[in-house]
Amino acid sequence: MSRLQILIVDDHEVVRRGLRVLIELHPGWEVCGEAKDGREAVEKARELKPDVVVMDIGMPELNGLEATRQILKAARRTEVLMLTAHESEQLVREVLEAGAHGYVLKSAAGRDLVNAIEALSKREAFFTNSVAKIVLQSYGKKGSPAESSEELPLLLSPREREIIQLLAEGKSNNEVADVLYISAKTVETHRAHIMEKLNLHSMAELVHYAIRNQIVEP
Repeated sequence: MSRLQILIVDDHEVVRRGLRVLIELHPGWEVCGEAKDGREAVEKARELKPDVVVMDIGMPELNGLEATRQILKAARRTEVLMLTAHESEQLVREVLEAGAHGYVLKSAAGRDLVNAIEALSKREAFFTNSVAKIVLQSYGKKGSPAESSEELPLLLSPREREIIQLLAEGKSNNEVADVLYISAKTVETHRAHIMEKLNLHSMAELVHYAIRNQIVEP
């Protein structure tokens, strides 16, 4: 019987070490790789095709939500478990819309991580208790959750969300171009379209938008 392959993604080495210990104590599970940011996670997921990715949300260059979207397009059999210190109705919506089927708080990882990975390995969803309550309350309301919030960055393309994160982290147009392998002129064009779409008029407003929508952490 093949071993369950798990990719760990977190920008803190101490967290990755702790997760590795918890995972490798379980018979039949194997950590096939680690990544320190979302961009590296996408590359490794494409290469390794893990069964489950344990993904932090708040990471530099490419956050966990964007990484999840890209991973699930490239590796359709992979399941993503979000592991984060944050919980809110808006963030839960974003996680589900990104395609992740698991959401565990870091404060509950010792209790819930194994059960969450087991559930996802069987194509079942898993949510920490407090998050499950948010899901039930949110999706018990009439109408689509996405329609009830103007905060969700649904008007933006995946490339535009990547550019927002990099700009909000303080990178110049040239630095963004280097990261994304596009020209600085293309970055400037995207930036202008983003500002127009979101009715923003300064970098300060763009940074505020990015923080409000969990694209970057404050």
